[in-house]
Amino acid sequence: MHLINYLTRVQFGFGSLSALQQECDALSITRPLIITDRGVRSAGLIEMVTAQLRAVSEEQIFDETPPNPNEATVRKAANLYQAGNYDGLIAVGGGSAIDLAKGVAVCATHEGPLSQFALIEGGLTRITAATAPVIAIPTTAGTGSEVGRAGVLILDDGRKVGVISPHVMPKVAICDPELTLGLPPALTAATGMDAIAHCMETFMSPAFNPPADGIALDGLRRGWAHIERATQDGSDREARLNMMSASMQGAMAFQKGLGAVHSLSHSMGGVDPRLHHGTLNAIFLPLIVEFNTPTETMQTEHKLLRMAQAMNLGSGETVVDALYSMNERLGMPKGLTEMGVNESQFDKIIEGAMKDHCHLTNPRVATPEEYRDILQRAL
Repeated sequence: MHLINYLTRVQFGFGSLSALQQECDALSITRPLIITDRGVRSAGLIEMVTAQLRAVSEEQIFDETPPNPNEATVRKAANLYQAGNYDGLIAVGGGSAIDLAKGVAVCATHEGPLSQFALIEGGLTRITAATAPVIAIPTTAGTGSEVGRAGVLILDDGRKVGVISPHVMPKVAICDPELTLGLPPALTAATGMDAIAHCMETFMSPAFNPPADGIALDGLRRGWAHIERATQDGSDREARLNMMSASMQGAMAFQKGLGAVHSLSHSMGGVDPRLHHGTLNAIFLPLIVEFNTPTETMQTEHKLLRMAQAMNLGSGETVVDALYSMNERLGMPKGLTEMGVNESQFDKIIEGAMKDHCHLTNPRVATPEEYRDILQRAL
């Protein structure tokens, strides 16, 4: 038996931000707490959001989201939510702000520390329908957290974990590409490669979910065709729309499961929270595609060929080579060394990757020695 489940209501397209108040009304949210970060706020995007709401005060804006959201920040925002008598959350930003809002939605409405809601700690059954409603408004095109069932958060003990439940999924996603116009090139590239990694990893996952496979392949087609245009010209509306769609589609599909790209990047983000998740995914993606290639599902279901077709590759170009070439053209780091990673961190990274919720959904389950080899090659 296989669970195939699509739940989030999505408002998509230029101008869709105008639907925010009606979506609040539909969810009976009368006093929302807005979760964002200082970068999004300084870019003027919060003013665009609050302009769509009937009444919002300064105290309703929490802008302290760190690049990799952690348990301490979840606690602080959850305490604010409870003290302020809020009845819902509006997350505005990239995956960090949206994941933080998901953590707050759980911790503000359930007793106990964040750790007890982590999937690897049996948290799935502890998260109930009491979870506060979240409206997610992405300002980047990468994580797809606006339609995902998981919040990825760093615990007080340093572990980067998934808090996963259908109740964590935002009730509404408002995907307005207008909010991504002018996003800096480096961030556009890194978040775009994150979206492409989601589409490719979920397609490679051996779980049976044909709808997810179709969504992932179409997302890959859109992302691959438009990521360079979006990076080179931040005002390219067609490219921005397609990248936002690729991001959303990757996350819609990854209910099927991700894989070793994410088990490694999740673990590394816990070891060093300064590392950018999308950039790590870009570095690991060609290595993991190559690692997965010999597996039965990759061969019998012609998955490499189907990804190559979605990427519009010529007969002489391999998926792995194309990924390396794209990373170079986008200005991605050549390896982990450029990001400040060294071999002394490998043991902790491997330990975290082996425990990550994405580890067992890779088509080829890696051993610690295989993870070490991948990390060595990624340097």
